[in-house]
Amino acid sequence: MALSVPQPILDALTDVVMPRLNPEPKAAQHMQIGGFDVPVYPCGALVIGSGAAGLRTAVEMKRRGMDVTLISQSAWGGTSACSGSDKQTLHTANTKDQGDDFQDMARALRAGGAMDEDTAYIEAVGSIRAMASLQYLGLPLPQDDLGGTLRYQTDHDEVGRATSCGPRTSRLMVKVLAQEAMQLNIPLYNHTTAVKVLLEQGRVAGVLAMRHKETSESNPYGLALYPCHALVFAAGGPGELYRDSVFPNGCFGTLGLALETGLALTNITESQFGIGTRREGFPWNLSGTYVQVIPHIYSVDDQGKEHHFLAEYYRSTQEMASNVFRKGYQWPFHASRMLDFQSSLVDLAIFREGQKHRRVFMDFNRNPLPIPGDAPFSLDRLDDDVSQYLKTAGADHNLPIDRLRHMNPLAIELYKRYKVDITAEPLEFAVNNQHMNGGIAVDIWGRTNIAGIYAVGEASGTHGVTRPGGSALNAGQVFGTRVAEHIAAEGRAAQAPTGDLNKCATAAVTALQTVLNPESDLTPKDIRDDIQARMSDHAGILCTPANVAKARAEAATLSAAIREKGIAFSRNSETARVVQWQQMALASEAVLTALDHYIAQGGGSRGARAICDPNGESLPESVNGPLPEVGFRAERSEDMHSQLIVQFDGEKMTVTSRPNRPFDEAAKSFFERDWPAWLTGGIYDLPQKETPSC
Repeated sequence: MALSVPQPILDALTDVVMPRLNPEPKAAQHMQIGGFDVPVYPCGALVIGSGAAGLRTAVEMKRRGMDVTLISQSAWGGTSACSGSDKQTLHTANTKDQGDDFQDMARALRAGGAMDEDTAYIEAVGSIRAMASLQYLGLPLPQDDLGGTLRYQTDHDEVGRATSCGPRTSRLMVKVLAQEAMQLNIPLYNHTTAVKVLLEQGRVAGVLAMRHKETSESNPYGLALYPCHALVFAAGGPGELYRDSVFPNGCFGTLGLALETGLALTNITESQFGIGTRREGFPWNLSGTYVQVIPHIYSVDDQGKEHHFLAEYYRSTQEMASNVFRKGYQWPFHASRMLDFQSSLVDLAIFREGQKHRRVFMDFNRNPLPIPGDAPFSLDRLDDDVSQYLKTAGADHNLPIDRLRHMNPLAIELYKRYKVDITAEPLEFAVNNQHMNGGIAVDIWGRTNIAGIYAVGEASGTHGVTRPGGSALNAGQVFGTRVAEHIAAEGRAAQAPTGDLNKCATAAVTALQTVLNPESDLTPKDIRDDIQARMSDHAGILCTPANVAKARAEAATLSAAIREKGIAFSRNSETARVVQWQQMALASEAVLTALDHYIAQGGGSRGARAICDPNGESLPESVNGPLPEVGFRAERSEDMHSQLIVQFDGEKMTVTSRPNRPFDEAAKSFFERDWPAWLTGGIYDLPQKETPSC
């Protein structure tokens, strides 16, 4: 029998209405900058991005008396507000039977390698506070009758530290944080795109942005200036890098802006790829119960003929069906899981159908077809872990759609909102890019290599090679709070700056004008198609050394051409997008430069990518025998203990490496010894003159 959940409850968890924005404060003044009449909006601290991480940072700063402002390209339009999966995960500390161990959780967070050990511990310790504060703000995390949080297992999570409000968990997080930000009267300037960071004497001084509503004859590009003492990058990941992407449309992130500013990036070779519906319709991850109910997966060629293509890979119906189920908590593609007929062989098979220009579907009204010559699908013939899960869930229904309706009716409701009824029609999907694990390099307080600049959320490069599903949501909340604490401890951001920024602002405007060239033969559409095809075709789940090297060279050539020619535009309203594509070209070049360096140094397959090599040690097999074309290098253990750092000098990318920061698990705190560092602000690692008094 299906779970009885009243429709109004399903509606409330699916149709999450965001709060109305407060009116925007008017400009404090106008300045003549490079011949433009530019409005000025001074603030103590500026946050770029209105997602869960950016809002958390802003709210925590405001609570500590900082003068904080938010700018957003599209309020409530980013990844955390618009993306998710069937029961989107918030990965936190687990209660277990005897209580969780933060060190165990830290080990799980950093298990994939290339993650700082101190960062993992910080995220583990901070997860309790992050979750409790979200609950305090009204996030409806599920509980049992004794107040314990309901939990389940997700990818790279052997303990079960995941919890969820349903498919809109991160949107609900954004909602409660946005409501708090509105109540605290934090200014939020919508439809505002940061295009240049201003520096003075090695420290952040402000941000030049573009706002279409500021466009006038005296300000044709809609420029706006935000002087600030502290700047927080929180604009998410570079979703537009890939053609095959589950990011919402228009998610550019700020990696290119960070590179131009001189910020160091780390781990940008590391992303996540997995199955999801295409962004042309409603982009959404197909993890969790979508696959745990074991729908029939098939492809259709250009003649309309169906192909039971998984039968070309798995040896038995039971093996195939069990691995489709495992995509629920092994959602990201992982090279090693292509071996021994494991779950990423499903991803490989789907990816290769796409290369054949076939469309792939999952049908919730059919059970999987049998492997030819084998017994038909049966719930009584599944691997033990799969069988036990479905029995415990009570999902013994005859058809996948009925199992889904029982286990997670919200998964059905969600697609109905976008005119897709999976109770009546198959769902088209593919292997897509979903998350950038790398980003801007930060320390234990979220500080970058430039004074006054911080990064949180997916904009920061804290996640390592793999991470338990949902831990990025937790990381954004933990580091949003820590960044706010550090900025407040420094104290500068309590008031807006009063200095003269005309010189550096004029230089920024001049630099923008070299990009904005109506006479250029380079158009945003051509650049987009070029970047996205290159990244999807050569930097997806299957990479070859030669193709990556060629792609890196082509990306560098494109960036150089943009520096020489600029990018064409036909209307002033297009200028912000032009700058974003110029910066996306830089981000693409940086990713490919780092990936080419990693491969050329002998790096092997890990996380999102298989480094295909005919001399590789690892050879996936199908039911028909070995698959030599996807033989791959195994990961070298030494690569787990370091990170690649990428910086841009204005013309070329440089790649270096550094070891992961360690964490001493044997170190113990001692109250009387350590309390003074808290009281005096010594924990914040600030110059003595800036240490706040108690």
